[in-house]
Amino acid sequence: MPNNRTRKTPFRAPTGAPTRRPRGATPEPVPSAVEEVAAEPKVRAPRGAPTDSSKRGRHKELPGKPERLHKLLAQSGVGSRREMEELIAAGRVNVNGETAQTGQSASPGDRIKVNGKLVHLKFSNRLPRVIIYHKPEGEIVSRDDPDHRPTVFTSLPKMSGGRWVAVGRLDFNTSGLLLFTTSGDLANRLMHPRYNLVREYAVRILGELPDDAKQRLLDGIELDDGIAQFATFQEAGGEGANHWYRVSLFEGKNREVRRMFEAVGVVVSRLMRVRYGPFMLPPNLKRGQVLELGESDVKKLIADFGMENPAPDRPSHKSRER
Repeated sequence: MPNNRTRKTPFRAPTGAPTRRPRGATPEPVPSAVEEVAAEPKVRAPRGAPTDSSKRGRHKELPGKPERLHKLLAQSGVGSRREMEELIAAGRVNVNGETAQTGQSASPGDRIKVNGKLVHLKFSNRLPRVIIYHKPEGEIVSRDDPDHRPTVFTSLPKMSGGRWVAVGRLDFNTSGLLLFTTSGDLANRLMHPRYNLVREYAVRILGELPDDAKQRLLDGIELDDGIAQFATFQEAGGEGANHWYRVSLFEGKNREVRRMFEAVGVVVSRLMRVRYGPFMLPPNLKRGQVLELGESDVKKLIADFGMENPAPDRPSHKSRER
């Protein structure tokens, strides 16, 4: 089990926006209320603490209306909209005992099964949940691992019905900020390239960085899957063989940061994500702990992404940490 002792690093989570964007990039939504809550959690609790979502008024279901099946499955946390469309086309979704058809809608009371398993539906009038998880090194962002390594999902709050959807991934040996939500639709928007959400990392390397390497990393490095470039690159201290840097980029390719440094002849010895879009890694959130956004912050996030507010008349409450 990972050690939950706080590690000291010679940097603080960045507070400014990156100075460089890719060509054609559009401004990202920055929910100020969400960022403020994420930066100042008030309560700490042990990892994996169970929750009883049935006792929270914001998760009570209201009467729903028919919705497109692939969208409904996505916001119920089964997967992305595209994945759901593929499952429906493959005949692996069943509605009330009959094979679902592409473009079909579903209503409250319908029994929907995916791969033979009954799905607990969440219609649009149900506010999704969003949590920030401080992932430690040594956990995989997957439910199915042939090597049976520890998974982040065992550390998240439990819920009856539905499931957590990861917003992107972090490598097994990478720590830091990881987002989860119960809405596949929201997760898809948080990951979609058109929103250009910045990712910021603290990077520790072994040895010296060549004089021209920084400019090469800012101009763009040719990787196997295309050009990759940092939007910002700042020194963050360190001594001896270990040097810290703070970098940002607008993509989330597999092992992108590590591969970029390797391309200029440098090995990354530690990597931690400190920001994802409007979300900062809370300084008091220890490794293995989660912070759940409050209702008002979730509503703000949904509005910033142009999604319909499912519960505009419900009273808001403060965020909770678990």
